[in-house]
Amino acid sequence: MYKTVFYVSKMDCPSEENLIRMKLDGIKEIEHLDFDLERRQLVVFHLAQNPNIELILADLQLGTTRMETTETEEILAKDDKMLQTRLLRAVLLINFAFFLIEIISGFLSNSMGLVADSLDMLADAIVYGLSLWAVGGAVSRKKNVATLSGYFQLLLAGIGIAEVIRRFIGFENLPDFRVMVVVSFLALLANLACLYLLQKSKSREAHMKASMIFTSNDVIINAGVIVAGVLVLVTRSKYPDLIVGALVFILVVRGALRILKLGK
Repeated sequence: MYKTVFYVSKMDCPSEENLIRMKLDGIKEIEHLDFDLERRQLVVFHLAQNPNIELILADLQLGTTRMETTETEEILAKDDKMLQTRLLRAVLLINFAFFLIEIISGFLSNSMGLVADSLDMLADAIVYGLSLWAVGGAVSRKKNVATLSGYFQLLLAGIGIAEVIRRFIGFENLPDFRVMVVVSFLALLANLACLYLLQKSKSREAHMKASMIFTSNDVIINAGVIVAGVLVLVTRSKYPDLIVGALVFILVVRGALRILKLGK
């Protein structure tokens, strides 16, 4: 068994991990891929030398540099993989459930902050779903799912941004700050639960460590919507909600563009 370590300077989220996985899928010499997000490292465990691995990684233009190749018996245990799969499934379900809760509550309460946060939850659920897509499935099918998901998010985010602009310049009833605060607080608790589940894996792989970072960012977004709700109450103004909504929609667009990159 060989172990080749690559430094990938532009690998900082699950989108890059999925991109690499799909590009390397089908190379029979590869036994396992291990990702370290914090150090931006990819470790390839392979049964034999294959120069195509390095060429494919270079073609992705993610700033990949081969650091070393050594012989090893190290491999991720099967039980660890199963644990990661169970935890990611739980996090995916939580994210998708709160996407539905927040988008419905957002429209009912007239809060663009909640609607935008719901799309951020959907973005996370899509990334987790792609990571959990059946191992060994057709690469073309994975790419098609990524492309459709990315365009769908871009469409929703575009509609959301247009709606924020319309509400900025038009007359709108104040959003219901009580729904904003309560639902965002529940979403915050859900994200904290996801963070707890992800930390249980103690994994160094990107789809676990990046998920923890993404979930930590979601907690900050939830707190932002709560603050916006309080400001709506104090100022009796729609603008705090619209400003937070616009900022989160921009984050959703950024996530959608990363997902679209998977489909190339």
